[in-house]
Amino acid sequence: MAVARYAFGPFILDPARGTLTRDGTAVPLGHRGFCLLHALLAAGCNVVSKAELMDAAWQGAIVEESNLSVQIAALRKLLGPAPSGTAWIATVPRIGYRFIVDPLVAPDADRVATVRANKPTIAVLPLANLNGIPVEDYLADGISEDIIAALTRFRWFQVISRNACFAHKGSHASPRQIHDELGARYVLEGSVRIARNRIRIAVQLVDATSAAELWAERYDLPLSDVFAVQDEIAERVAGANEPELLVSESCNAVARHTGNMTAWDLVRRGSWSFHKITRSTHLAARELFREACRIDPLLPEAHIWRARVSAGILAYGWSEDTAADRLEGLEAGLQAIRLDERDPYAHYGLAIASAYAERLEQARRAAERAIELNPSFALGHLVFGMAALFAGHARDATSALERGLWLSRHDPQNFVWLNLLAWAHLFSGQPDLGLRASVQGLKVRPDWRANLESAACCHAALGQSDTARGYLRDMAAITPVAGDALAPLRGANPDWEQQRLDLIRAAMEGQPSR
Repeated sequence: MAVARYAFGPFILDPARGTLTRDGTAVPLGHRGFCLLHALLAAGCNVVSKAELMDAAWQGAIVEESNLSVQIAALRKLLGPAPSGTAWIATVPRIGYRFIVDPLVAPDADRVATVRANKPTIAVLPLANLNGIPVEDYLADGISEDIIAALTRFRWFQVISRNACFAHKGSHASPRQIHDELGARYVLEGSVRIARNRIRIAVQLVDATSAAELWAERYDLPLSDVFAVQDEIAERVAGANEPELLVSESCNAVARHTGNMTAWDLVRRGSWSFHKITRSTHLAARELFREACRIDPLLPEAHIWRARVSAGILAYGWSEDTAADRLEGLEAGLQAIRLDERDPYAHYGLAIASAYAERLEQARRAAERAIELNPSFALGHLVFGMAALFAGHARDATSALERGLWLSRHDPQNFVWLNLLAWAHLFSGQPDLGLRASVQGLKVRPDWRANLESAACCHAALGQSDTARGYLRDMAAITPVAGDALAPLRGANPDWEQQRLDLIRAAMEGQPSR
């Protein structure tokens, strides 16, 4: 089995050979420096404590902490500045050190520079303090730093380091200038205003090349706990921006189509089709993902999206060979994890494929791992909720689905997740909350039959048969374009299925529900 190598910028660290190269040329590095660098790279962007680093380099020998500081300083000098202008190794006061970017890991690391160069990059500019009181700058700066840290956990795009972004504090640089100076494809900018005991934060995501606004949001919260506010804003922004970047990058790939597509471009084109949620676009997306896997079998994203689209084809009833599609989805999800176990999307791909292959315990484990890797990963919480609901645990499902929807209110498939939430509330004995989720789903996609049905059942459970019949009539008037994605729920939970049928019957007959 090949030993993974680590690539960052022009460097490749090969643990099997004990070498560090820069643009293919060997870089002289002592044994302790090598051990420290290996430990930092193996942790990705996570913090490595001083004790762990000293154990890695000195293997239990008792040495002064100053020796570690000397070795880290030497490593920084040897590596030079990162493209962002900061050191590759960041100090975490009183705790340890961490690498500023998550290195790409692959058995064949010679190809990673090209892959990494194709990933979109985002710069988070320091939020402007509109109060103009210098003593309050710490709050705006703290929120900005937390947003950077939260975004760094996502693997679809790269995040410019904090120091590089903060060099533009108060500069009023345009998005295009940020693009030219930092290489950022996207810029997140905004402001903070404090009034009495409340804080208002406004943020927007801008395409740095065109200055087009892709997403904007305003948060108005009580200033009861500064650090809690920072955490909440960072998590919301991270969760909300992720799907926006996915959609934008997919559209860009289509616009750049020249007939000579790389595997990465094929993945982005496929994701653009995937989000249209029709039978033809799902099947077209799968072919693009399959082709990307053939061109570059070591590209994890190609396998991740192949797992996702396989699950979608099964969920919406578009499969012509259920057994083959289940197998393809599971195989793609497992291969993605083999290529990059630290990518939460890989575990999400396996989780969603497992849910529609009726391997619910595996789906639950994969979802848990995705959340462990990134607590702000909305899809991880959503698929955990799906797995829990399919397995008959409605209350567990409601909390997970609500968490995922809270983190990502702009996902183009939220009408599906809202329908799952509606059934979870209904089967938990809370039809009023279920109705609220169904109606919210209909706001996202008014012609989604599954949400009309869940709304009808919730009204029937509330004793509102006339209203329930209206929803059922609306549902009957719409030609089905896809299944309702609930086949595993019905098959694994016959009591719930009977409850659904009883509610529909009660509505049609004008009877109160039992």
